[in-house]
Amino acid sequence: MPKSKRDRKVSLTNTRKKGLELKQKLIEEVRECVDKYARIFLFSVENMRNSKIKDVRNMWKHSRFFFGKNKVIAMALGKDRESEYRDGLHMLSRRLQGNVGLLFTNESKEAVNEWFEKFVEPDFARSGNIANSTVVLDEGPLSQFSHSMEPHLRQLGLPTSLKKGVITLVGEHTVCKEGDSLTPEQARILKLLGNTMVDFKIDLLGMWSNNGTFEDLKTSEITDATSYRTTQDDGSDGEQDEEDNSDDEEEEDVEEE
Repeated sequence: MPKSKRDRKVSLTNTRKKGLELKQKLIEEVRECVDKYARIFLFSVENMRNSKIKDVRNMWKHSRFFFGKNKVIAMALGKDRESEYRDGLHMLSRRLQGNVGLLFTNESKEAVNEWFEKFVEPDFARSGNIANSTVVLDEGPLSQFSHSMEPHLRQLGLPTSLKKGVITLVGEHTVCKEGDSLTPEQARILKLLGNTMVDFKIDLLGMWSNNGTFEDLKTSEITDATSYRTTQDDGSDGEQDEEDNSDDEEEEDVEEE
């Protein structure tokens, strides 16, 4: 009787460490992009959809997106001032937490901001999303569905029946109420009805420039990596002001002595 293949032992010493190689390759790619592009934008995604991200990548082929593997990317950029690949990158890498990504580009800050502010794509809600409106279906025929859909609609909770081959709602039915957290069944019904309740949007959070500065795009706070001073749009310099004040206090102490 032939020996079962399931009984064969596989020696792990013969397997290749592809995981380490892939991480090293990603680190190299990230650092190549740092050298190639003038700016790096930190972004988050509202109502993440892989197909939408793919569309954005295709529209920005002149730039480079990195989304996922934040720990490896942070290692490539440098997690502190001593290990950072370029000046100021540690200020970017420490913000790589949660559902965020990086856009490497040579486009100007103004052009990137304008494009992403306008790019909003409506999409279907998923389970757990909050309903932005109340949806009520009136009693009567649902002619947009074929008769074969009737069992599925009943399974989703719709009070339906077949009348002369037409799916008919036997009574008024509230699919969802505004402010409710959607169940899987409600989300499925809304999709079947073609009702889009959420928007896919990319939100820009920060920007690193190859001159060593990092700007928080929510507060307009700019940090200069060379001096590690924090400035605002009005040109004030917080750390420098503190140093000047301390110098003044020391001069007053000397005069008193």
